[in-house]
Amino acid sequence: MVDGTWRRVAKAAGLLDRNGVPTPTIFARMSELASRTGAINLGQGFPDTDGPAVVLESAVDAIRSGANQYPPGRGVLPLRQAIARHQSHWYGMEPDPDTEILVTAGATEALTASIIALTEPGDEVVVLEPIYDSYSAAIEMAGAVRRTVRLEWPEYRLTAEALNAAVSGRTRLILLNTPHNPTGRVLDRAELDLVATVARERDLIVVADEVYEHLTFAPHRHTPIATRPGMAERTVTISSAGKTFSVTGWKIGWLHAQRDIVDAITAVKQFLTYVNGGPFQPAVALGLALPDDEIRSIGEDLGRRSTLLTEGLAAAGFGVRPSDGTYFVIADAAPLGYTDGAALCDDLPRLAGVVGVPVQAFSEDPSVPSSLVRFACCKRPEVIAEAAGRLAGMRT
Repeated sequence: MVDGTWRRVAKAAGLLDRNGVPTPTIFARMSELASRTGAINLGQGFPDTDGPAVVLESAVDAIRSGANQYPPGRGVLPLRQAIARHQSHWYGMEPDPDTEILVTAGATEALTASIIALTEPGDEVVVLEPIYDSYSAAIEMAGAVRRTVRLEWPEYRLTAEALNAAVSGRTRLILLNTPHNPTGRVLDRAELDLVATVARERDLIVVADEVYEHLTFAPHRHTPIATRPGMAERTVTISSAGKTFSVTGWKIGWLHAQRDIVDAITAVKQFLTYVNGGPFQPAVALGLALPDDEIRSIGEDLGRRSTLLTEGLAAAGFGVRPSDGTYFVIADAAPLGYTDGAALCDDLPRLAGVVGVPVQAFSEDPSVPSSLVRFACCKRPEVIAEAAGRLAGMRT
């Protein structure tokens, strides 16, 4: 009796079982499995520590001072100004805080509103696979068509052949995610210039998900594609506070682009959440203004945790690709004799008391087995060390 767009959206995101019944996301399912079994949750990507105290206290102060009603539709001016200064300081871009910046309910809303606003039914959107699940859902909600460019383990490099094969006369957007979830790749300038060349030649818009921009590990550094030649006018740059400042529950994201593009996205966004997070917005503005060394230290600390997890997985017998950035490390269970990562993830709580997420859940066809598993490194070092020790116990 209940039917409609939700079924197509759920199917696109891999959230229908073989009987057409909706299922939880893989992240919710694995987190529930961790809770039920008492396993260490290295599946869902959320930190187990709070962000900078000064940012948290700023939100408390804003609540106490009465900033608890609707903020302006495009976000409070101090945050929009802070975003503009951040983009100028770190990347040399100069978005106008009044006309070229929009504050959103996290990066997910920014992505969804952008895709809905900038495509017509039947337009094609090119995405990198492995694919974060919300991308597919947003594309389906827009009535657009997903075209995938597969990044192959273990290098996960973007090639001209794969990109050009995915682009057609119906392509409207390229949805670019770097630093990339789940692979941990930071695309280099040659790869960015490849995307930029295709976008310019085919008159395409690039929607760039850059939420892990400050969570890269030396020698890798993030370069926004909007800074490449001819790309400022055809790029929607998206980021958020959740990952950088370990406040994923605040859901404060933003985007910047040329004025006409922002106007179009705003027309959609105002009928999604309208506005959000009034008292959190000035706190994020303060966070974006933290000294450079404090911002860099966030990524450096995460890099040490990533190394700890990588070494632990290798010691446990997994094949591991060291991550360039993000919350995640990809491990190959094939050396341990497991060809199906989903089956292994179902068994890991019993085998080792640890939860991960199968990489096949990020694939266009999640039914195709893969031996790859994504583990999250955004946990306390002692938690990562304990998880690594439990995984190593699988070999004994």
